[in-house]
Amino acid sequence: MSLLDRLSDEACWKAFYEYKTSLCCPKAFARELQGFVERQGYRPVCEAMARGERFPLPRKSVISKMGTARKRTVYTYPPAENTVLKLLTHLLLRRYDGLYADGLYSFRPGRTAKDAIRRLRRTPGIDEMYWYKVDIHDYFNSIPVPRLKPMLEEVTRDDPRLCAFLCALLEEPCVLDGGRETAEPKGIMAGTPLSAFYADLYLAEMDRRFEALGVPYARYSDDVIVFARTRAEAEAHAAFLRAFLTERGLAVNPDKESFGGPGEGWTFLGFFCRGGTVDIAPATVTKLKQKMRRKARALQRWQKRNGAGGERAAAAFLRIFNRKLLEGPADNELTWSRWFFSVINTDAALHVIDAYAQDCVRFLLSGARTKARFRVKYEDMKKLGYRSLVHAYHAFENGSGTASPASAG
Repeated sequence: MSLLDRLSDEACWKAFYEYKTSLCCPKAFARELQGFVERQGYRPVCEAMARGERFPLPRKSVISKMGTARKRTVYTYPPAENTVLKLLTHLLLRRYDGLYADGLYSFRPGRTAKDAIRRLRRTPGIDEMYWYKVDIHDYFNSIPVPRLKPMLEEVTRDDPRLCAFLCALLEEPCVLDGGRETAEPKGIMAGTPLSAFYADLYLAEMDRRFEALGVPYARYSDDVIVFARTRAEAEAHAAFLRAFLTERGLAVNPDKESFGGPGEGWTFLGFFCRGGTVDIAPATVTKLKQKMRRKARALQRWQKRNGAGGERAAAAFLRIFNRKLLEGPADNELTWSRWFFSVINTDAALHVIDAYAQDCVRFLLSGARTKARFRVKYEDMKKLGYRSLVHAYHAFENGSGTASPASAG
């Protein structure tokens, strides 16, 4: 039986819904998926696939990366087809999970980025090792399909129908760009569900090589870190990685390539580890502060255009970042508290973020970045909805949750 046959199985869809809603997923997504399953929205897609009809083209979009001027290209299929591909990816990742080395953490069932941090930290003597960290430039959209296809055919040789379907999607030369059909190279199409499976598969040989060497190593999609006993060993690992990636048609991101040594600590997937301390990485804190600054400036411009009071702008700022950083009792989304609190063991970075958030709120309330902003009292900010990350973190540690309103600065 082909894996494609399971896409029209109602029981399979119900199990998929139960799995997705057991995770941190937005409630809107859960409602949409429930409706899709109940009305059997997958059936027309599966029937068209069974008839061998051409799968709808993905739509190309260029979006801002991390709210900056940098752009990234993503692709999306129509909603029904995209949802069917989500289930197919879910099934693929489970059927073929046995192919992968222990050092791979991206998109795998029962594994998360946080597991990578915990496992690396348990490595004896890790703080006395040298390390090399690298990010692969535009990984998803740079993977050469002709290089990936033989790997995919080998892995799915037990399921010819599945293989033919996956290869047809990969080899489709066209996308919809601004409503027009156009041909372009697009790799494995960042943003599409199946790209997760391909991203794991394409560098599986590299992961297995480091596992065979027995060195501490972790990869999460396009982020890689490897440890060594000496600087020379670390440089040898780096040379191998660069050569392997080049041979695979990929390139490292020079701005995100770094070495470190004993006692310096190491950064991976947004966490900074040194000695017994795990904190939020400085670069992650900086990006959040930049986002807060841009949002505060945008809200001040909105305030001036509309003649609104500072309280409205400050309240809007707090709603946005409370949503991003914390969650209310009824929420089921992946926020900072859900991501970081269970791994970090210090509130140092949280103090920095709290202080900066308060400064932004004071700026919006006072209309200035001068000393006048300090006339705004902490109690005034709390009335507008301010909640302290430090307080939420210690509430989490004490077992009383992560989202209760702050009672301390």
